[in-house]
Amino acid sequence: MVAATEVERKYEVPVDFAVPDLAGVAGVAGLADAPEHRLDATYYDTPQLALIRHRMTLRRRTGGHDSGWHLKMPAGATDARTEWQEPLAPQVPESLAAQVREVCGGEPLAPVVRIRTRRVERPLRDGGGAVLALLADDDVTSQTLTGPPVVQHWRELELELVDGTRAVLDEVEAVLCAAGARPARTTSKLAHALGDRYPSGGVLDTYLDAQREAIRRTEPGVRAGDPDAVHDMRVAVRRLRSTLRTFRPVLDRERTEPVRAELRWLAGLLGPVRDGDVLGQRLAAAVAAEPPELTVGPVAARIRERLAAATARARRELTAALDGERYAALVAALGGITAGSPAPGRLRALTRKALRRADRRLGAAGSDAALHEARKAYKRARYAVEVLGPLAGAPARRLAKRLTALQDVLGANQDAIVAEDLLRDYGMLAYLDGENAFSYGLLHARQRAAAQQQLAELPRARRRAGKRRVRDWLG
Repeated sequence: MVAATEVERKYEVPVDFAVPDLAGVAGVAGLADAPEHRLDATYYDTPQLALIRHRMTLRRRTGGHDSGWHLKMPAGATDARTEWQEPLAPQVPESLAAQVREVCGGEPLAPVVRIRTRRVERPLRDGGGAVLALLADDDVTSQTLTGPPVVQHWRELELELVDGTRAVLDEVEAVLCAAGARPARTTSKLAHALGDRYPSGGVLDTYLDAQREAIRRTEPGVRAGDPDAVHDMRVAVRRLRSTLRTFRPVLDRERTEPVRAELRWLAGLLGPVRDGDVLGQRLAAAVAAEPPELTVGPVAARIRERLAAATARARRELTAALDGERYAALVAALGGITAGSPAPGRLRALTRKALRRADRRLGAAGSDAALHEARKAYKRARYAVEVLGPLAGAPARRLAKRLTALQDVLGANQDAIVAEDLLRDYGMLAYLDGENAFSYGLLHARQRAAAQQQLAELPRARRRAGKRRVRDWLG
């Protein structure tokens, strides 16, 4: 079984849409030859569409370069999904059926929709020939296989990231939208095919589902000590805590408030593990950057030893917690949280409120601690904007990008302050152990300077995130 994470965006286009010239956009040197594929996919689900309700899709597809069985699951971000693949076979492969068995609740899997696609796929290459992204131009015909048959025909574009960054998607999207494309109102071809039968729980439920799935997906890696898995689970926990806080007025607080408290507990276990990994890399680079004559004593070894010991203790505590009943109860409780379909206007109003709160915190910040609180407030506002992404498309992504840049400046300042405090403590320990503490003091001063340098970049980042044209779509 092969797994990969895909990041893609979909666009509605008229039947006579002309794909614009993308040469020069986001480093694209030009469009390569556009091969045509004939894809024939049959989607499987339960009679109650249990997979779709959990933002999963299972299909058997022939044609193209990846014929076989595909199971797609949320991967945290709204435009990212993890895809599991198995070779073609007459029946659903057991490896994929096992992953969805709990979701199906004992109901059988059967064909629900057939979708045939004529695809013209254009690789977007940079000057060196690397494929930054793939632009698929799809002519689609669908037919439902349960109930009265419904046949539909439409055209859409898919923009999938390959070796580029999300900035490539943002810039190409801007050109496509200027030419007449618009972000798709449905999340997938299957959603389009099912129409009113598609059980959309609203963008808030979709976002919550994605974070719950990210926790489930990353748990094996966290247990194995994978730093990336720890980071991804921590981000998913943060997103859940933040979303349950920002959108409290449209949620059942009797359910969500206890869950928020437990998510805080889990975050407190993940934090020391992740922070130890990040601090280790930061301080190792800081020591390596100093001239040898200014590194007095076994500074790098002592930092590495002390951080490794602290991180190992934190990792053992985290693993023990994942094996405990408290974590199991939290995961079960997360599955019982639903938001229904709050009005988009209500969600926008709550997002505006979160953004104003962050602006006020930053405006009143007069200390490092206050700047840190402002950073967390902007992070909550960004997550709220992400929730609205499927409704607002490019404007939401643009604001989220500006807020990310702002919080990154505040975050770099905070990282330097944390490193500064740790170096002070390690310098005192070195002194008490009879070692020379000179280099710790020097490194401490370097981190203080780094923090001040980040603050010099704050006004520009704040101004860009606060521009009216970037926020107007919120109302």
